Amino acid sequence: MTSLLTPVRAWHRPLVVCAALMLGLVLVSGVGTFVDGRTLLDESVWVKPLKFGFAFGLYAGTLAWLLTKLTRGRRLGRWLGTVFAVAATVEVGAITAQAARGTFSHFNADRSDPVTLALVPLLTFGVMVIVVAQLILAVVVLIQRTGGAALNRAIRSGLALATFGMVVPVFWMITEIHSRTVTDANGRPVQMYQGHGIGDPDGHGMPLTNWSVTGGDFRVPHFFALHGIQVLLVITAVLGALAAKHVRLRDEKVRARLVGSAALGYTGLVAVVTWQAWRGQSLIHPDAATLLALAAVLLLTAATTAAVIAKAGRATAGRATAGRATAGRATAEPVTADSAAVEAAAAEPAAGPVLSRPAC
Repeated sequence: MTSLLTPVRAWHRPLVVCAALMLGLVLVSGVGTFVDGRTLLDESVWVKPLKFGFAFGLYAGTLAWLLTKLTRGRRLGRWLGTVFAVAATVEVGAITAQAARGTFSHFNADRSDPVTLALVPLLTFGVMVIVVAQLILAVVVLIQRTGGAALNRAIRSGLALATFGMVVPVFWMITEIHSRTVTDANGRPVQMYQGHGIGDPDGHGMPLTNWSVTGGDFRVPHFFALHGIQVLLVITAVLGALAAKHVRLRDEKVRARLVGSAALGYTGLVAVVTWQAWRGQSLIHPDAATLLALAAVLLLTAATTAAVIAKAGRATAGRATAGRATAGRATAEPVTADSAAVEAAAAEPAAGPVLSRPAC
């Protein structure tokens, strides 16, 4: 548990500043959703900055902590962390500027707006910089021994999931082209070259997330995969806390196996929602095939978790039995030695004066 805790003052400073800026944006955007009535595709213009601020703030904070665990490639890791912080700040700053102007940020092909013409390249290349930095960071982390086996497994699995989550948006930008004209919050027609929805480009989505309810949406696997590392780190921390009360969890290898089981299940979940979005199906309208796949993932995760716990229980019981046997032998041996001494003494002839027979 202590390996998870590092003083905040030791965290990567640029990423901490980035996370703080994102938290401030979340608060400002939250207020904006209530006081500003402008909308883009039926959602407040401030919802997108709010979502991006939350996602990047949480991830930047996680990376700021993670970089304190590096033992190899520390300088490269810190440099990449700075690149990530700057790129994320520029990316979300451009999104916020477009939202404040009441127009679209990503997929905006409007050639008549000079501000959009200046910001769209930042948005496009900013994503690429973030993805490349993430990929290199993932390689750096793979060569580390950051702590116990459970923490190592959580970090590596979570970072692999996050990398996949960042690649998904790039994939759909390349493969799904939906050119169309929409209206921004100022009533101006805007040419768009892409959309988030699969089957329905504009989503017509859920409250807050705006994930499509009329088609597939690659933002769903993007979200789940990106935040898998936080889920696995929380599971690792909870297992470490429970180890104080549950003997079978005190073995680091047992906790590592349980984290691995959780990572397997979470990866299965990401795979299913990615497959679901690819087929143009909304998250909240799964068909029989999707439900069957989710059930298979759940059963596999439950089975592997139960197997790990059962094996740990048998090992704990075996150690307890061996301990009692050892303690019993240690207690019995002095008594046996004392008994042997008493028996040896009783077998010896009694000491005393020797009487000679009178001579006849």
